[in-house]
Parts: sequence; structure tokens; C-alpha cells
Amino acid sequence: MEKFTTLTGVAAPLPIINVDTDMLIPKQFLKTIKRTGLGKHLFDEMRYTPEGQERPDFVLNQPAYRQAKILVAGDNFGCGSSREHAPWALADFGIKCVIAPSFADIFYNNCFKNGILPIVLPQEQVDLLMDDAERGANAVVSIDLEKQEITGPDGGKITFEVDAFRKHCLLNGLDDIGLTLGHVQSIDSYETSQRGTQPWLWA
Repeated sequence: MEKFTTLTGVAAPLPIINVDTDMLIPKQFLKTIKRTGLGKHLFDEMRYTPEGQERPDFVLNQPAYRQAKILVAGDNFGCGSSREHAPWALADFGIKCVIAPSFADIFYNNCFKNGILPIVLPQEQVDLLMDDAERGANAVVSIDLEKQEITGPDGGKITFEVDAFRKHCLLNGLDDIGLTLGHVQSIDSYETSQRGTQPWLWA
């Protein structure tokens, strides 16, 4: 998993509450187990007409936000089913951070496991960042995970909280597999010992 240390990019405003995982990636795109290729279907029903044409009024179709790396959203983001394809689609599109007043628990956990930083802030601070995000191409926001600090387009700073263990994993690019591989020497030592004491398990 790619390390998350600092991030600077355009923030896209999505002032919608209860954005569920089916809105993020509709069910018909869940046939794959690959983490790539889903970005083009992110917010599919909001981005495209039934005929497949882009809806020009949707934020991520607007020229200023096509390369957005940060999403400023409404309350209860990522609710609905537990599909891990939702953070896969966000990451594949290029969204590396979502800022909202609250998240659904499973989606929140899945973000950390896929290199996305979900930031929970009070509504008034989200409103400030939403105003910043509405500046279009000038909505450049910087996020420093080590300092736990967001810097807005005018230089204003907002601090945020993040669990220490999850912060460690993002800073070091560790998903569940990466964490396990960090103990590979102990695993190898245990298996070598077990082969000697319980060889029938390895027959």
C-alpha cells in the first residue's frame, strides 16, 4: 500500500448527507476483485445519464475538479452496504482523503486499509472547508498526517484527530498483509520449530 504522509490537491465539494456505498459504486460494478479500473464508475449514476453521457452539473465532471484528490462531504458518508469496492473506486479515481462530520463505521475502517485518510471534523469546520472547496481550481488544500493538520487555500489551519495505530499504518503504507509481513521472521522461526516438534503437520 502506498504511504500517506502529506497530500496537496484540489478539494471537491459534495454537500450531500448519507452518501451510501451504492452511490459511490453501484452494485453492477462489483463483479471484479481487482482494485483498479473502478474509478471511471465512481458515482456512476450521478456522473452519467442512462445513455452514458456525462452530467455537466456533477462536481467531478466539472473541469476544476476532474483531478480532485480530496472530497469534502456531508454527514454519514459511506453508509449502506460494506462493499470494499467503495474505497477502491475512490482511490482509483484519485481521491486520497475524504473529510466529513461522520462516516459509517465499516467504510471508515476500509478507507484506512486502502490508503485513504477519512477525517472527521465538527460540522462548522467542514462548512469552512466546503466553502474553500467551492473555489474551483483555487480550492487547493494541503493535509499533513504527521502533524494532523489541514491547511486551506488562504493558509488557515485546522487540526484533526486520528487513531495512533491507524496513523502509523498509513504513514508506513501498511495494510493487513503488510502488518503480517512485518512479523515474517517470527513466523518463519515458529514454522521451523514446529516442523521439528510436529513434523506430521507438514507431511
